[in-house]
Amino acid sequence: MKRIGLFGGSFDPVHHGHIEAVESFLNSDLIDEIWILLTPDPPHKTDQKKTDFEHRFTMLKLAFQESESTKISDIENELPKPSYTLRTIHHLKEKYPEYTFFLCLGEDSLQTFHKWHKYDEILKECTLMVVDRPGSDHSDVNSNILEKTIFVDHKPVDISSTEIRQTSDSSSLDNLPDEVQNYIQKNNLYTDSR
Repeated sequence: MKRIGLFGGSFDPVHHGHIEAVESFLNSDLIDEIWILLTPDPPHKTDQKKTDFEHRFTMLKLAFQESESTKISDIENELPKPSYTLRTIHHLKEKYPEYTFFLCLGEDSLQTFHKWHKYDEILKECTLMVVDRPGSDHSDVNSNILEKTIFVDHKPVDISSTEIRQTSDSSSLDNLPDEVQNYIQKNNLYTDSR
């Protein structure tokens, strides 16, 4: 039975932090592939202006074009809005009953996971895989969440998509793969927020 990691997000834009996390998930040997699910409209970011879905999707494909164990998916763009993780997991389990799915998260997402839409239902459907910062303390995370969590060794890259969008100089683009940098400059993305 194939073991698939699901790593969702708005990826606006995708950066080296995301890429390193994907590598850590794959290096854990717990999954055979990781599917990166681009979220069109995250329910918790309704007040945030987002870059066009197609631009974000193209940047993801550029960032992971060398990785054979990675699949970029636009499935959440086809499902009803808002993009709830539980709905996506139900859809994928129905479509691929022969696969075992793991939900891959960054550590910051684990801290707020109890606020996710029907998070307890998500835990019934799949195990969480979380990239773990060295020396992290998870004592404030609900025990029922921790019981369904596997921590994966990871050395985080200290950068966020928000920083990249908001930084006024081009140095923030150094945290992006060259192909993504070139695409952003060619299409004049993020210039109005700088």
